Amino acid sequence: MLTDPRHSPIGTPTAWQALTHNAANEATGGIWRVSGSGGTAILKVATPPSESDGQWAASDDPRHWNYWKREYLAYSTGATTAYGEGTTISAPRLLAAGPRADGALELWLEDADGTPGQDWSVDRLADFAEQLGLAQARHVGTASQPWHSRQWLRQYAGRHDYRDIDWDAPKAAEHWPDELRSGLRSVWERRTDLFDLVESLPQTLCHLDVWPMNLATRGDEPVLLDWSFFGSGAIGEDIANLIADTFLDGLQPVGLLPEVESALTDAYLAGLAAGGYRDEAATRKAIAASGAAKYAWLAPMMLSRLASGQSTGSVSYDTDSGDDAVLARRRPIFEMITAWARTALDT
Repeated sequence: MLTDPRHSPIGTPTAWQALTHNAANEATGGIWRVSGSGGTAILKVATPPSESDGQWAASDDPRHWNYWKREYLAYSTGATTAYGEGTTISAPRLLAAGPRADGALELWLEDADGTPGQDWSVDRLADFAEQLGLAQARHVGTASQPWHSRQWLRQYAGRHDYRDIDWDAPKAAEHWPDELRSGLRSVWERRTDLFDLVESLPQTLCHLDVWPMNLATRGDEPVLLDWSFFGSGAIGEDIANLIADTFLDGLQPVGLLPEVESALTDAYLAGLAAGGYRDEAATRKAIAASGAAKYAWLAPMMLSRLASGQSTGSVSYDTDSGDDAVLARRRPIFEMITAWARTALDT
């Protein structure tokens, strides 16, 4: 718990609740729901880089995928407010912000404590997808800022390097048939082709971490949380992430995957068209290419963990599932991802 907040807009804190987040990400010093005499707010602390060179190390480079000041700048420059103008999408309101003596940065945000994204219906997810399409159509050609991420997908997914992968590991073979494992191997081996393709397709401003844990509501309207990766990305990149990540960590029953993929894709295309962007073929290719590229590393990571006796589930969100449950649940998601890769690379 942070015991000495410097910029509290709610008076002296009287209660703290630590919120679930990716604790491995060194750019985040913590996230809390804080109560005081002036109400409740969310405090998020951004921390500067250390000497670490781990997978989630923070960076001082403004174009790096994990630039530690990016979310602070997104809020303090008004970019989060401007992003959803003309749509129902918004970010939490900025209540206060400022530096700390230790070099970290405090962000005090509105507590958007409505329905969390993991509890949204398919219809509500589709409504959000349509509004996201409308917003992103309007940001095609939006001027770049120095702190925007660049080639985020290549940097994020491409930083993984797994060698001597046992694609026929017995435990995986129990749940993933030969054709699926072959497809996943092809996605891994052709990940650079996928990155190249994503970067060649029409670009817009993307959130780059759209998934249910970063969605909530204010009344009936969607609120998009965590703008740490905000920057340039392909049309369709965010919606591909939302489709897959709604299920990868068990946030929704995987049996809903076909319905969600169809409903969100159609709704996103409708939103793009309403915003004046109507290249459906390019959008579908971008969804396929970016979705396959984003998760090219996931099956190799799971197989590497199996080989070393580690859990295949998510460290932060999937800790109560055994390997059999995770491997079985992710099978239809991986089948979708390999189909996306074929669509992207074979046409």
